[in-house]
Amino acid sequence: MNHRSLKGLAPALAATLFLASATADARMYRYHDDNGRLVISNTVPQQASQRGYEILNNQGRVIEVIDPAPTPEEIAAREAAEERLRQAALREAEDRALLKRFSTPEEAVSAMKRKIQELESLSQLKRGNMAVIASQLDAERSRAADFERSGRDVPEATLQKIERLQSQIDDIEREIAQQQDDIESLKARFIDDIRRLEEITGESSSLPPQPSEDAPEPSEP
Repeated sequence: MNHRSLKGLAPALAATLFLASATADARMYRYHDDNGRLVISNTVPQQASQRGYEILNNQGRVIEVIDPAPTPEEIAAREAAEERLRQAALREAEDRALLKRFSTPEEAVSAMKRKIQELESLSQLKRGNMAVIASQLDAERSRAADFERSGRDVPEATLQKIERLQSQIDDIEREIAQQQDDIESLKARFIDDIRRLEEITGESSSLPPQPSEDAPEPSEP
Protein backbone atom coordinates (compact mmCIF):
# COMPACT_ATOMS: atom_id res chain seq x y z
CA MET A 1 0.00 0.00 0.00
CA ASN A 2 1.46 3.33 -1.07
CA HIS A 3 1.64 6.54 0.91
CA ARG A 4 -1.34 8.04 -0.95
CA SER A 5 -3.54 5.07 0.01
CA LEU A 6 -2.60 5.34 3.68
CA LYS A 7 -3.34 9.04 3.61
CA GLY A 8 -6.85 8.37 2.25
CA LEU A 9 -7.49 5.65 4.82
CA ALA A 10 -6.75 7.83 7.86
CA PRO A 11 -9.98 9.91 7.82
CA ALA A 12 -12.11 6.82 7.35
CA LEU A 13 -10.35 5.07 10.25
CA ALA A 14 -10.86 8.11 12.49
CA ALA A 15 -14.55 8.25 11.62
CA THR A 16 -14.93 4.55 12.37
CA LEU A 17 -13.25 4.93 15.76
CA PHE A 18 -15.46 7.93 16.58
CA LEU A 19 -18.65 6.03 15.75
CA ALA A 20 -17.47 3.03 17.76
CA SER A 21 -16.74 5.27 20.74
CA ALA A 22 -20.07 7.03 20.42
CA THR A 23 -21.85 3.69 20.19
CA ALA A 24 -20.03 2.40 23.27
CA ASP A 25 -20.98 5.53 25.23
CA ALA A 26 -24.58 5.66 23.96
CA ARG A 27 -27.07 5.77 26.79
CA MET A 28 -30.81 5.31 26.94
CA TYR A 29 -33.28 6.20 29.64
CA ARG A 30 -36.16 4.17 31.01
CA TYR A 31 -39.00 5.90 32.81
CA HIS A 32 -42.76 5.92 33.27
CA ASP A 33 -44.76 8.48 31.35
CA ASP A 34 -47.75 10.45 32.62
CA ASN A 35 -50.00 7.43 31.97
CA GLY A 36 -47.77 5.02 33.86
CA ARG A 37 -46.44 3.31 30.73
CA LEU A 38 -42.79 2.23 30.70
CA VAL A 39 -40.84 4.19 28.10
CA ILE A 40 -37.28 3.82 26.81
CA SER A 41 -35.86 6.87 25.09
CA ASN A 42 -32.66 8.80 24.54
CA THR A 43 -34.10 11.76 26.48
CA VAL A 44 -36.09 12.18 29.69
CA PRO A 45 -38.92 14.74 29.87
CA GLN A 46 -38.75 17.04 32.87
CA GLN A 47 -41.97 15.75 34.43
CA ALA A 48 -40.79 12.16 34.08
CA SER A 49 -37.42 13.04 35.61
CA GLN A 50 -39.23 14.19 38.73
CA ARG A 51 -40.63 10.67 39.10
CA GLY A 52 -37.20 9.08 38.79
CA TYR A 53 -35.69 7.04 35.98
CA GLU A 54 -33.02 4.51 35.03
CA ILE A 55 -29.98 4.99 32.82
CA LEU A 56 -29.23 2.08 30.44
CA ASN A 57 -26.06 1.30 28.52
CA ASN A 58 -26.03 0.32 24.86
CA GLN A 59 -26.72 -3.27 25.88
CA GLY A 60 -29.88 -2.32 27.74
CA ARG A 61 -28.44 -2.88 31.21
CA VAL A 62 -29.19 -0.52 34.08
CA ILE A 63 -26.04 1.35 35.03
CA GLU A 64 -27.57 4.00 37.29
CA VAL A 65 -30.87 4.64 39.05
CA ILE A 66 -32.03 8.22 39.61
CA ASP A 67 -34.42 8.39 42.55
CA PRO A 68 -37.65 10.41 42.36
CA ALA A 69 -37.54 13.99 43.55
CA PRO A 70 -38.69 14.24 47.19
CA THR A 71 -42.22 15.47 47.83
CA PRO A 72 -42.86 18.57 50.00
CA GLU A 73 -43.98 16.25 52.79
CA GLU A 74 -40.77 14.21 52.54
CA ILE A 75 -38.69 17.38 52.52
CA ALA A 76 -40.54 18.66 55.60
CA ALA A 77 -40.09 15.32 57.38
CA ARG A 78 -36.37 15.28 56.55
CA GLU A 79 -35.91 18.84 57.79
CA ALA A 80 -37.82 18.01 60.97
CA ALA A 81 -35.60 14.97 61.56
CA GLU A 82 -32.48 17.07 60.99
CA GLU A 83 -33.76 19.68 63.43
CA ARG A 84 -34.41 16.98 66.05
CA LEU A 85 -30.86 15.74 65.63
CA ARG A 86 -29.54 19.29 65.91
CA GLN A 87 -31.53 19.93 69.06
CA ALA A 88 -30.39 16.62 70.54
CA ALA A 89 -26.75 17.49 69.85
CA LEU A 90 -27.25 20.94 71.35
CA ARG A 91 -28.86 19.48 74.47
CA GLU A 92 -26.02 16.97 74.81
CA ALA A 93 -23.46 19.79 74.66
CA GLU A 94 -25.42 21.81 77.21
CA ASP A 95 -25.63 18.79 79.51
CA ARG A 96 -21.86 18.28 79.36
CA ALA A 97 -21.29 21.94 80.21
CA LEU A 98 -23.80 21.73 83.06
CA LEU A 99 -22.10 18.68 84.56
CA LYS A 100 -18.80 20.55 84.48
CA ARG A 101 -20.37 23.26 86.65
CA PHE A 102 -22.24 21.01 89.08
CA SER A 103 -21.75 17.32 89.68
CA THR A 104 -25.03 16.87 91.59
CA PRO A 105 -28.39 18.66 91.83
CA GLU A 106 -27.78 19.53 95.46
CA GLU A 107 -24.50 21.21 94.59
CA ALA A 108 -26.44 23.50 92.27
CA VAL A 109 -28.98 24.20 95.03
CA SER A 110 -26.19 25.31 97.35
CA ALA A 111 -24.71 27.56 94.66
CA MET A 112 -28.12 29.11 94.03
CA LYS A 113 -28.64 29.88 97.71
CA ARG A 114 -25.19 31.48 97.99
CA LYS A 115 -25.76 33.67 94.95
CA ILE A 116 -29.20 34.76 96.10
CA GLN A 117 -27.82 35.59 99.54
CA GLU A 118 -25.15 37.78 97.96
CA LEU A 119 -27.72 39.72 95.95
CA GLU A 120 -30.06 40.08 98.90
CA SER A 121 -27.18 41.39 101.05
CA LEU A 122 -26.52 44.07 98.42
CA SER A 123 -30.18 45.01 98.46
CA GLN A 124 -30.15 45.21 102.23
CA LEU A 125 -27.12 47.49 102.12
CA LYS A 126 -28.91 49.74 99.65
CA ARG A 127 -31.95 49.87 101.91
CA GLY A 128 -29.69 50.99 104.77
CA ASN A 129 -28.22 53.76 102.61
CA MET A 130 -31.71 54.78 101.55
CA ALA A 131 -32.82 55.04 105.19
CA VAL A 132 -29.95 57.44 105.93
CA ILE A 133 -30.82 59.58 102.92
CA ALA A 134 -34.52 59.52 103.86
CA SER A 135 -33.62 60.84 107.32
CA GLN A 136 -31.64 63.68 105.73
CA LEU A 137 -34.57 64.40 103.43
CA ASP A 138 -36.99 64.60 106.36
CA ALA A 139 -34.68 67.06 108.08
CA GLU A 140 -34.48 69.30 104.99
CA ARG A 141 -38.23 69.19 104.50
CA SER A 142 -38.75 70.13 108.13
CA ARG A 143 -36.35 73.06 107.71
CA ALA A 144 -38.24 74.16 104.59
CA ALA A 145 -41.53 73.96 106.48
CA ASP A 146 -40.10 76.19 109.24
CA PHE A 147 -39.24 78.84 106.64
CA GLU A 148 -42.74 78.66 105.19
CA ARG A 149 -44.43 78.91 108.61
CA SER A 150 -42.40 81.99 109.39
CA GLY A 151 -43.49 83.60 106.13
CA ARG A 152 -40.02 83.48 104.61
CA ASP A 153 -38.99 82.02 101.27
CA VAL A 154 -37.33 78.66 101.36
CA PRO A 155 -33.66 79.08 100.37
CA GLU A 156 -32.81 77.80 96.92
CA ALA A 157 -30.01 75.67 98.36
CA THR A 158 -32.54 73.89 100.59
CA LEU A 159 -34.88 73.22 97.67
CA GLN A 160 -32.04 71.87 95.56
CA LYS A 161 -30.89 69.61 98.38
CA ILE A 162 -34.41 68.25 98.84
CA GLU A 163 -34.62 67.52 95.11
CA ARG A 164 -31.20 65.87 95.11
CA LEU A 165 -31.98 63.66 98.12
CA GLN A 166 -35.30 62.60 96.64
CA SER A 167 -33.58 61.74 93.36
CA GLN A 168 -31.06 59.60 95.22
CA ILE A 169 -33.86 57.72 96.96
CA ASP A 170 -35.65 57.15 93.66
CA ASP A 171 -32.44 55.79 92.11
CA ILE A 172 -31.87 53.40 94.98
CA GLU A 173 -35.45 52.17 94.84
CA ARG A 174 -35.04 51.41 91.13
CA GLU A 175 -31.77 49.58 91.82
CA ILE A 176 -33.41 47.48 94.51
CA ALA A 177 -36.33 46.65 92.22
CA GLN A 178 -33.89 45.64 89.46
CA GLN A 179 -31.97 43.45 91.88
CA GLN A 180 -35.18 41.71 92.88
CA ASP A 181 -35.87 41.02 89.22
CA ASP A 182 -32.32 39.72 88.86
CA ILE A 183 -32.85 37.43 91.84
CA GLU A 184 -36.02 35.98 90.31
CA SER A 185 -34.32 35.47 86.94
CA LEU A 186 -31.33 33.86 88.64
CA LYS A 187 -33.59 31.57 90.63
CA ALA A 188 -35.50 30.52 87.50
CA ARG A 189 -32.27 29.66 85.66
CA PHE A 190 -30.91 27.70 88.58
CA ILE A 191 -34.16 25.78 89.00
CA ASP A 192 -34.09 24.78 85.33
CA ASP A 193 -30.50 23.58 85.74
CA ILE A 194 -31.33 21.71 88.95
CA ARG A 195 -34.30 19.92 87.37
CA ARG A 196 -32.15 18.95 84.41
CA LEU A 197 -29.42 17.66 86.71
CA GLU A 198 -32.03 15.54 88.45
CA GLU A 199 -32.93 14.00 85.08
CA ILE A 200 -29.31 13.45 84.05
CA THR A 201 -27.98 12.04 87.31
CA GLY A 202 -31.12 10.39 88.63
CA GLU A 203 -30.54 12.14 91.96
CA SER A 204 -33.04 14.32 93.79
CA SER A 205 -32.50 17.72 95.39
CA SER A 206 -33.89 19.65 98.33
CA LEU A 207 -36.10 21.73 96.04
CA PRO A 208 -39.81 21.06 96.49
CA PRO A 209 -41.32 18.73 93.88
CA GLN A 210 -42.63 20.31 90.72
CA PRO A 211 -46.41 20.64 90.64
CA SER A 212 -48.02 18.22 88.23
CA GLU A 213 -49.64 19.78 85.17
CA ASP A 214 -52.58 17.42 85.63
CA ALA A 215 -53.05 18.32 89.28
CA PRO A 216 -56.23 20.32 89.95
CA GLU A 217 -55.79 23.92 91.02
CA PRO A 218 -56.60 24.62 94.68
CA SER A 219 -60.14 25.89 95.10
CA GLU A 220 -60.73 29.27 96.66
CA PRO A 221 -62.32 29.22 100.12
